[in-house]
Amino acid sequence: MTSPLWKPSPEQVAGSQMAAYQEWLASAGGPDCENYAELWKFSVDDRETFWASIWDFCGVVGDLGNGVLENDAMPGANWFPGARLNFAENLLRHRGPGEALVFVSEDGLRQSWTRQELVATVGTAQVAMRQAGVGVGDRVVAVLPNCPEAIVAMLAANSLGAIWSSCSPDFGAEGILDRFGQIEPKLLVAADGYFWKGKAIDISEKLKVVKGGLPTLQESVLLPFVNPQISVDGFTAWRTF
Repeated sequence: MTSPLWKPSPEQVAGSQMAAYQEWLASAGGPDCENYAELWKFSVDDRETFWASIWDFCGVVGDLGNGVLENDAMPGANWFPGARLNFAENLLRHRGPGEALVFVSEDGLRQSWTRQELVATVGTAQVAMRQAGVGVGDRVVAVLPNCPEAIVAMLAANSLGAIWSSCSPDFGAEGILDRFGQIEPKLLVAADGYFWKGKAIDISEKLKVVKGGLPTLQESVLLPFVNPQISVDGFTAWRTF
């Protein structure tokens, strides 16, 4: 028999989230699951109680609704049928000086955002999106690299109840329009380019084509990712957004 490549130490097991949940569950009046097998059995034998306890243990911010489970069949179960929550509200509920994001670009530039900085930046973007007319059910689309501003824009859109869709800036204009055209977006957030093998790739001309192909847009925002001084006709600068 092949030996496992890695096993957690007893200290790591005791300090895990699963161990914390088992301890919390017993103190909250649930079963006293002494090991993984007992916890697994509880999760499959009493699905409704298990998932209700997960909601409470994780401190989910939202309205649970009338129940956890409707039609207790596997497959076919309907989980949290009346629940309502906001993804951004749950992710941003933790504040303070702890790191929320760490970004390292291709050229080695490192940025660290605290939880408080992330909350404040998302709040600024949320206000700007609301002023641009974004609301519940509207579509916000993005042509962005994997950078902190992409997360900020996604969370700001989600906090307003908008629908988020994104693609990488190395997509061709036709591919971007194929993806975004069918959902009729109200707001576009785009970077001026991206880095590839140490080279800055400018996509400002492609963005003009994309903007022209999305007639439902009410606002287009440009993030200067490769050129801090760039501007593109018809786009609002991210710093003033």
